[in-house]
Amino acid sequence: MQKLKIATIGCGARARVYLSIIAKFTDQWEIVAGADPTAARVDAVRRISNNPNFQSFESDKALLSAPKLADIVIIATQDNYHYEPAKQALLKGYHLLLEKPAGQTLEESLELAELAKLHQRRVILCFVLRYTNLYRKVKEIVDSGKLGQIISLRASEGVGAWHQAHSFVRGHWNQSDECTPMIVAKCTHDLDIIAWMMGQRCRRVSSFGSLSYFHPGNKNPAHPDRCFDAANGAEECEYSAKNYFKEENKHWLSIIYPDPEGIEDTEKVKQWLANSKWGRNVFSCDNDVVDHQVVNMEFENGATAALTMTAFDEGRTLDIYGTKASLRAGDALRHNFNTDLVVRHHLSREVENVKIEDVQCEGYAGHGGGDFGLAQSLYDLVTSDDPDGTLEKSIESHRIGFAAEASRLAKGAPIELF
Repeated sequence: MQKLKIATIGCGARARVYLSIIAKFTDQWEIVAGADPTAARVDAVRRISNNPNFQSFESDKALLSAPKLADIVIIATQDNYHYEPAKQALLKGYHLLLEKPAGQTLEESLELAELAKLHQRRVILCFVLRYTNLYRKVKEIVDSGKLGQIISLRASEGVGAWHQAHSFVRGHWNQSDECTPMIVAKCTHDLDIIAWMMGQRCRRVSSFGSLSYFHPGNKNPAHPDRCFDAANGAEECEYSAKNYFKEENKHWLSIIYPDPEGIEDTEKVKQWLANSKWGRNVFSCDNDVVDHQVVNMEFENGATAALTMTAFDEGRTLDIYGTKASLRAGDALRHNFNTDLVVRHHLSREVENVKIEDVQCEGYAGHGGGDFGLAQSLYDLVTSDDPDGTLEKSIESHRIGFAAEASRLAKGAPIELF
């Protein structure tokens, strides 16, 4: 087996997750370089690499200006900085593991797909849900014909209220012109799964949604604009940044804090929070992305699908209605009924319950095991002719997502895709 070399542009949480898993496959991979303006993050990747010859760079330009040093580059920067380093890396001759979305616009995403095809480079989008045991089992059932012809599909993503406040109100994805619309930034995962299950091109899209709760109109006048400005004992919002120190929220804090090794220094972290954008009152921010949205889709064979994205639920659900049977899957079943997937046959009324085990790596099962599944599959995706290793194959979700935002801005007017 030929060992491949891998580097990363962006050394934040997502890159470190993938590389921590990849580092386990020492017969397949050598982690050789990392680029990030925050030196502590590059150092964290250096430690993960366990490579004495690891090369550190302070920017993507510095890494891409150097002689070609790897077979594949991870692009794990912010949304508005995917396209340019991805384009330059393809021109340099690298394969890519590219965080979604591919670009800030559909045009950028299509250009990268064409560029990859022209230069015969593999571009694997980080659609980690495809690599979970759950969705792979659903796809197996769909392809088996057990459900019959799919007539309609219904999916939902509950972002989670704290996640919404963290990422889409205070955080990096709170303004659509600086990243991508939320339906693209957050839900291309879900749109990809829908298109994958349907096996058809989407013909028409309509969408509605808005920012209904996390805005200044809902601010309590007694609460300060910055959470750490509240006097001791003063009433505080339930989304106060002081709640980052609660056990259930520490994960989010570890993602954003610049020094991955310094997260246990509580006083230092508090001082940093007090002056960062994550220390703001959620009703005093500059966010403009939606906190709920619905997307309606019609596919080329007449089948329909609907996706609901909301800040005010947690987890994903998927219902598929076929001519022979219906299928229900997802977090609601797991948490409430101790099963992951149910198939109900229309005529016999037979019900099948399927329990799915998440793939874990040393206790970590991010995205239902999808992070591990993608990292584990990466070598084969790069070295084989698997069509899932092409950006062109994965672009349907971007077509739907950008069309959905266009429809939403046009007050729900249908958008024709072809």
